[in-house]
Amino acid sequence: MSDFIVSLENVNVYQGKTPVLQNVNLHIAKGEFVYLIGKTGSGKSSLLKTLYGELPLMEGSGMVAGFDLRQMNWKRIPYLRRKMGIVFQDFKLLTDRNVYDNLDFVLRATGWTDAQKRKARIEEVLDMVRLPAKSYKKPYEMSGGEQQRVDIARALLNSPELILADEPTGNLDPETTQVIMDLLLSISAETQASVLMATHDYNILRTYPKRVVQVQDHTVQEHQFAS
Repeated sequence: MSDFIVSLENVNVYQGKTPVLQNVNLHIAKGEFVYLIGKTGSGKSSLLKTLYGELPLMEGSGMVAGFDLRQMNWKRIPYLRRKMGIVFQDFKLLTDRNVYDNLDFVLRATGWTDAQKRKARIEEVLDMVRLPAKSYKKPYEMSGGEQQRVDIARALLNSPELILADEPTGNLDPETTQVIMDLLLSISAETQASVLMATHDYNILRTYPKRVVQVQDHTVQEHQFAS
């Protein structure tokens, strides 16, 4: 059994027929927290989309949470995604329903048929993100930081082995950014979930130093960060 939750070797990433990244070699250990940096448009989001199966892997070899990305199809993608949690910059919460129903929707969609077990799991993840009393609020009744915590709670529902976070603090003020970072780091430590977090914020890298990989010159390379 591999000790890596992510293992990409000689991978080329495409958007349609357009090459975005070439010769990507990336290995992330189980339980590891890794930052992904790079200029806007460099291919960070395309790399993340490849990892969660939105972009097909056409060239090279890739394993994520025990799944072969070259063998992905529409039937297998839901099983891959049950092994991971995805945290978005813009939350992507359903605005017509409250927090509880946002989370319940995901559990129903991923095969949780027992209503009592769903309720218990929702309460559990809301406790994990320090929002135990917010389940009946609509997203628009909450601050940006609270909405991001709901987004993280949603990502945690199926006890992911890997969390992919795409600029999760990009729209937040510094104080709220600190809350979200403390939360992601503590969840990773407590659950042993690996985290790959795309960010533009070099202050985060200085404040919470972890391994950094950089998308540059159409590939991914280890980054030597100068503080």
